[in-house]
Amino acid sequence: MSRAEYSKELAHLQGELLKMGTLVEELIYKAVKSMVQKDQDLAEEVIRTDDVVDDLTLEIEQKCLSLIALQQPMAKDLRMIGTALRIIIDLERIADYAEGLAKITIRLMDQSYMKPLIDIPRMGDIASDMLRKTMKSYVEEDTTLSWSLIEDERIMDGLYNQVFHELLAYMMADPKTINQATSLLLAAGHLERMADHITNVGEMVIYMVEGTRVDLNRLARER
Repeated sequence: MSRAEYSKELAHLQGELLKMGTLVEELIYKAVKSMVQKDQDLAEEVIRTDDVVDDLTLEIEQKCLSLIALQQPMAKDLRMIGTALRIIIDLERIADYAEGLAKITIRLMDQSYMKPLIDIPRMGDIASDMLRKTMKSYVEEDTTLSWSLIEDERIMDGLYNQVFHELLAYMMADPKTINQATSLLLAAGHLERMADHITNVGEMVIYMVEGTRVDLNRLARER
């Protein structure tokens, strides 16, 4: 394989990874929307699409391993392929959490929410924006976008704590709310964990471009 052909294969790999990232971002949006609007059809679509993400994970993994085995890439190219292998793991986990949100939606379908959902949709918007920025950071090798995840992660942690304390107050005031409050807390936890996985991706992008190992979650907690 010539260098031109190899470069084309690397570009195709990036395109497939971006496709997977875009699909996972859509899953976050649809999962949260299904919860807010109590849309069971949309929730079931999210659950089905998780299988598509799983298939993409395997396809991209095979592509990465083939490039490593057949071309024996060096230095920056090897870091880029290695980063792709790490990113698909985190994207697959984010999709799993989106599927978890959809299952919570279905579980609560016959219940009226104890309060309007405000913070959970906001967490979903932030998670989607974080993922969009991170994938752009990977493709454009712009670490500024990855470093900006520190502030996003700090905000997400704050929102999760806010949801936790609010739902805890509901449960203490009225034990009948415990089941639903527990489900909503789990939903918020899924979104918070999505953000953690997105910062993992950002850390790998920073390593790929700058060769520096960082812990964005720790830096967010220190702010």
